[in-house]
Amino acid sequence: MSDVFTLRRGQEPLVISIPHSGLDVPEDIAARFAPAAEGLPDTDWFVDRLYAFAESLDATIICAKYSRYVIDLNRDPGGGSLYPGQATTGLVPVQRFDGTPLYQDGKEPDEAEIEARRARYFDPYHRAIAEELGRVRTLHGYGVLYDAHSIASVVPRLFEGELPVLNLGTNRGQTCAPEIERAAMKAMLAQDEFEAISNGRFKGGWITRSFGRPHTNVHALQMELAQRAYMDEASVTYDETKAALLQPVLKSILEAAMNAAERLHWEVAK
Repeated sequence: MSDVFTLRRGQEPLVISIPHSGLDVPEDIAARFAPAAEGLPDTDWFVDRLYAFAESLDATIICAKYSRYVIDLNRDPGGGSLYPGQATTGLVPVQRFDGTPLYQDGKEPDEAEIEARRARYFDPYHRAIAEELGRVRTLHGYGVLYDAHSIASVVPRLFEGELPVLNLGTNRGQTCAPEIERAAMKAMLAQDEFEAISNGRFKGGWITRSFGRPHTNVHALQMELAQRAYMDEASVTYDETKAALLQPVLKSILEAAMNAAERLHWEVAK
């Protein structure tokens, strides 16, 4: 067992990564936080709870335990920007999404600490994803990674206006076969309740981009959800009624992607 993440190992080709719903913060880091970090406001709230239904699909689910303020598991460990020219946060964030400093003045992590955090938290999580994708690919000949996220519906520093509820990212089609992206998008558009877009403001982060290798039969998609769809953003509380409307849509997207991946695999294998 790992103290960095929880792992629910399934037997189907689907691996779900939940890198930003963790709430743990080591005491020595928390002691240096500024008041703006109180409550960990940029958390992907309740995403693990929202996707709990995926156990019924026998999916493998990897969920981070630590807050993204400790380490951002979805950033380039080399420090490169995933969205050049746009506001973003780094591997070890020093600002909130709105630009407010996370640390007390002069108590930000230095390069040595950043490297130590990468080794302590980032590497084990990514190693687990690689191992689970390798395992399911051995079982089935292919694997599908679904990176699950959410964000506040309005974050002016990151995007204009109100974010659509369903934001699919495949790095403009580079991280999964086009048949799989089309199937997922078709399922997204088949419902009328939630606005959907593919490769809009969110095109997939480091997890999607580093593991999605269609030519090796590993396909990766990121889903960024606007939090208004399943929770009360003002009070930061999970809304069972809202979630019950969203979960069948998410399930249909997962099933559509998996069915497309299976068809593609057997067509190629003929």
